[in-house]
Amino acid sequence: MKDVELRLVAELMKNSRRSDRELAKTIGTSQPTVSRMIKRLEKEGIIKEYTAIPDFRKLGFEIMAIIMFKLRGISDEELEELHRAARELDKQERRPYLLIMDGHGLGKDLVLISFHKTYSDYARYVESAKELARSKMKAYMNMDDLEGFLIDLNYKDHYQPITFSKIVAYLQTTKSEKENQSPFTRSTRKGRIASRETKKSRILT
Repeated sequence: MKDVELRLVAELMKNSRRSDRELAKTIGTSQPTVSRMIKRLEKEGIIKEYTAIPDFRKLGFEIMAIIMFKLRGISDEELEELHRAARELDKQERRPYLLIMDGHGLGKDLVLISFHKTYSDYARYVESAKELARSKMKAYMNMDDLEGFLIDLNYKDHYQPITFSKIVAYLQTTKSEKENQSPFTRSTRKGRIASRETKKSRILT
């Protein structure tokens, strides 16, 4: 990505409600340029959606659960079939989850992050997921090997709830470091070239 595109994405992550004109002023380019970049970034899938991060407690959720599953030894084709089955189940019943992703660690292959109004709601969710897996996905998943990590959203002293601000700060810091390094790198190269030229002139003399 170009630096100006990275700056634009960072600003949108910070606040996507701003107009193209406001964004252009912030990143130092024109409004038509920003509009074209946004369309291109959307088309290329770099910008996937525009959303808001709410206070989940005020939406009635008390628990965020990180649930980890163990898949059986399956092929890529079977994994795709598992994904198709999961999408079909999604259409039948809406479930309040943030993500479901494949991975590796702690002896597990699949992670799900979901939100629940009470612990009882979470327990029912897990049992329902187990039943669905046994009936629809038994060949792919070992539902008896399931572990959950529960986060109490009502706890007052969480260090950092869900936010994009730290990623934005990281992207902006990385860009700043590159900018600060560039003059030094250029001056260092000039110094080396000048040093080589001086040595050549001494030899010729």
